[in-house]
Amino acid sequence: MKKYKAAFVTNYQEKIDYVYTAAQQQEIAELTGLLPGVFCEADILAGKLLETEVIFATWGMPALTAEMMDKMPKLQAVFYGAGATDSFARACFARDVKVFSAWQANAIPVAEFCLGQILLGLKGYFRYARSLNCKERFNQQWAGPGCYGETVALIGAGAISTKLKELLGAFNVNVEVVPSRKEKRTVSLEEVFAKAMVISNHLPDRNDNIGVLDGKLFASMREGAVFINTGRGRQVNEAEMIEVLKKRPDLTALLDVTSPEPPENGSELYTLPNVFLSAHIAGSLNDEVHRMADYMIAEYKRFASGEENLYEVKESMLLTSKQ
Repeated sequence: MKKYKAAFVTNYQEKIDYVYTAAQQQEIAELTGLLPGVFCEADILAGKLLETEVIFATWGMPALTAEMMDKMPKLQAVFYGAGATDSFARACFARDVKVFSAWQANAIPVAEFCLGQILLGLKGYFRYARSLNCKERFNQQWAGPGCYGETVALIGAGAISTKLKELLGAFNVNVEVVPSRKEKRTVSLEEVFAKAMVISNHLPDRNDNIGVLDGKLFASMREGAVFINTGRGRQVNEAEMIEVLKKRPDLTALLDVTSPEPPENGSELYTLPNVFLSAHIAGSLNDEVHRMADYMIAEYKRFASGEENLYEVKESMLLTSKQ
């Protein structure tokens, strides 16, 4: 295995210690010729990475420019221990520098988070729990249909939906996947919103998806149905959703993302009893972020050994590609 000259790069130095454990950093040091320390945008421009061949990075990776790339003439690859690479990848592609991302690793905790919410939603947990305010109401309230034979809709067909569908395979549920591109759909949004007991949003963050989940779709949902959003808040027409939720207290919205995020003070999302908010916690968090580092260490080993890589980013995958 070749030992490439390596460096840790981010504008927020504490992020390296957050994502890469001491043991993982030591492993990278043993696998590479690792420069000591963590380097930021100013360090690149100062010429401190002139000999660097590979970069290990995470959140806070500088938005690379042609000038910065000129200061890293020997760079061959970036191993990004996080998800989206839009802010820097194109500058790499222009110099034939490979980019690898832990986006698949980041999909796992989101899928696990949604799995828990889906199973509780199918049991009617959220609606049932909010109705129990005295002992007389026990065993007298609506409960969900349960998992067996029910329909769950996953909006979007990317890495998260793929992993979530895999996890749901352990349960006797019917999973309907609606790709983000209309030309790839075999079922419509209108059909699945009216059919599914739980709808989970995983649309990619593209401009053509802004507001596509509107009031008509929410109004068509089944009695007691649940909507989960771990995608992006702007994909939902929140004003229309709120109006439906006010009229339909039987529905439940589980929102890990909103637009804006967090909601403004005074937003009815804080006070509606059938809305459950969380603060964008579905993705990799705390111990889970080390999985992303493990993915990039394994990817480096494949790269340095001349093996086929698994998580290379291509320009067509960037969310900011022209629509």
